[in-house]
Parts: sequence; C-alpha cells; structure tokens
Amino acid sequence: MSEKLSAEEKIRRRAEYQRCYRKGRRRHGTYSTVHFVPNSLGHPRLGITVTRKVGPAVVRNRLKRRVREIYRRWERRRELPALDIIAHLKPAAREASFESLASELQKQCRSLIEANGPAR
Repeated sequence: MSEKLSAEEKIRRRAEYQRCYRKGRRRHGTYSTVHFVPNSLGHPRLGITVTRKVGPAVVRNRLKRRVREIYRRWERRRELPALDIIAHLKPAAREASFESLASELQKQCRSLIEANGPAR
C-alpha cells in the first residue's frame, strides 16, 4: 500500500464536489458528515472540506491533514467501492482527539463498505 495518496485518489475539481453534494447520499456523525456518490473510475476518491466556522486556517489545515492520514492509514480503504467520498468537518471536530476523529471516520467508511459490498 502506498504511503501517499495519489492524484487519482483525490477529488480535485469544484464540479466533482458539487456533484457529490447534489446527487450523493450522506452519513452524519458528531465531527463530520460524509457525502458519497458512485463514480465510474473503479476506485474510491477522497475530498475534504472544512469551513471557516471550524476555526482559523491553522486549525482547518491541521484537521485536513488528520483526515488524510486517517484515510491513508486505514487498512480497509482498498475494500471501498468506487465512490467519490467527501468528509465535511463540523466545528466540533476542532476539539476532537485524533483517536475519536479516526474512530468516527472509520465507522462511517465501514458503513459504505457494508452498504455497497466490497470492491471487486
């Protein structure tokens, strides 16, 4: 497994985020809402959004780094179906520990595997 998320594993364009928000489904949690929509690429992609309500840029960037690291290290990420996944962090995430944020995001992603079945 790669140590870095490749460009193909990231959602980059605004239109792709908008499609996920408008046509996708959601999983709500204490620290985040996960939006997801099927894609035709054959593998999952991750996007992260954090609004200014969460805190200043330093806090927002730290949270984005944490989410990327949680997703990157998660051993079951290869089981995810071909989905565009956006983790939208809530203001409560500012106070969350790394472990509690990881637990919630992994739980939300596990529900995507169970609901859609494993890839391949």
